[in-house]
Formats: sequence, C-alpha cells, structure tokens
Amino acid sequence: MKILVVEDELRLARLLKKGLEENAFAVDICHDGEEGLYMAETSPYDAMVLDVMMPKMDGFTLLSRLREQNIQTPVIMLTARGEVESRVKGLNSGADDYLAKPFDFAELLARLTALIRRSKGQPASQLCIADLHIDLNAKTAGRAGVNVPLSAKEYAILEYLVMNKGRVISRTELSEHVYDMNFDLDSNIIDVYINRLRKKIDKDHPRPLIQTRRGEGYIIVEDP
Repeated sequence: MKILVVEDELRLARLLKKGLEENAFAVDICHDGEEGLYMAETSPYDAMVLDVMMPKMDGFTLLSRLREQNIQTPVIMLTARGEVESRVKGLNSGADDYLAKPFDFAELLARLTALIRRSKGQPASQLCIADLHIDLNAKTAGRAGVNVPLSAKEYAILEYLVMNKGRVISRTELSEHVYDMNFDLDSNIIDVYINRLRKKIDKDHPRPLIQTRRGEGYIIVEDP
C-alpha cells in the first residue's frame, strides 16, 4: 500500500519512510502542509500519516481541506501535544486515528495496517482466496498450507491484487499503489514481478490464480 507522510521533522520523516518501506509500504514524504495538500490532491494514497504542527499549513487545516473535497484517504494524525482538546479537534477535522509523540513505531505500524484494512473492507487480518492465505500483520503469504517466501515488493503487489480480487488492476494502478512518486511508468518492472509471483504462487498448482487481461492489466480470481 502507498502512504503519504507529511512531517516537518526531517529525521522523523526519514525514519518513518525507512521503517514503512521495510514493511512493504511505498512511501512519499513531504515537510509542509501546502506540499502535503498538493500531493494528496494529485496522487492516490491508501493512507496518510499527518503531523499537526507544520509550516505553511497546519495538519488540521490540511485535513479539513481534503475532506471538503471528499478525499476520504484514511489519516493518522501525529502531534507532540497530548491534550484531549487537540485529539478532539483532529478527529472532528476528519482524522481516523490519533497518535501522540513520542510513539513506538510498532504501534504506528499496527494502527496503520488496521486502518487500511478497514478502509478496504477487510475487517480480519487474514486474506484468503482459494488455498492462498495472506497475513496482513506478519506480511507473509502461503498456498496450500506451505509458506511462500516473497520479497517486500512481491508481497506488496500480491497483497494489492488480493485486496482487489475479482477486479482487473492496470499496471498504472499497481505502480501507483506499490511504488513512490519516483517510479518510472515506462518501466516493465511490474511485469517482471508478476512473472516472479506466478512462479512462486501458481507453479505446480492445477488452478492458477493470477490472470492477465491483455491490454487491461492483471486480476486474481478464485475460479479461472
């Protein structure tokens, strides 16, 4: 899934990007509210991690502007202030969750994963299609009871396909949700990863799950 981190503390922003990428997220970062608003308006994100106190535009204003435009990207707000009034203001502005600094990264990761899961209509932490199982918390996959070792990017692509099972996903949509803004849309890397996933997920199984729709993209289906 693709995350936007809007945080003016440069060191914290870098640490969040590094930690999230190590957990199979694609991450864009920016350091002020105006740039954050522009990025959230012009690119699709699965969730945002949004600081409250920022230059040019504070997090409350940024979030209110997004909600006024009916941009319903799930948002976790970060703040150094722990007062009830601040938490209430964030939630009233349209935030989905709230975390006070300093925080443990593991807690942020768990909250973010749960938030995305709920926003995608996946209340459970396990996704299943046929005999393929994905653990959204552990970021692991298995088929027919056998663990399938995947790289972070292979897992991210598989997770997105399974979360959207039965729907054709274009290469552009896949790249927008599993790569950051620096991805080259002319690259064939998505096709390379799909081929790797087929070898790991479908090889030696009588029922292939990952299908190609020529000229459209990819789809994962339970009954080919």
